[in-house]
Amino acid sequence: MYRPADTLTLANARQVLAEGLRAISAGQSEIDLSGLATVDSSALATLLAWKRAAVARKAPLALIHPPPSLRSLAELYGVAELLLH
Repeated sequence: MYRPADTLTLANARQVLAEGLRAISAGQSEIDLSGLATVDSSALATLLAWKRAAVARKAPLALIHPPPSLRSLAELYGVAELLLH
């Protein structure tokens, strides 16, 4: 199961996006977010792109174990229901 490192910000979003897309293309249906300690709005954009990729494949994708900081950011931007449930 793909699990991003501890940071998902603008500085590394492109790399993390690509890694997650490879995992989705390989058939993974879950991404473990528990290791994320530092996030910014780029994290939300990355998660949305992963969800779109899964929908395009007609495959489910669960983003599991989101840390409180990511959940809070998703709620602030109004995308928590779309991404984290």
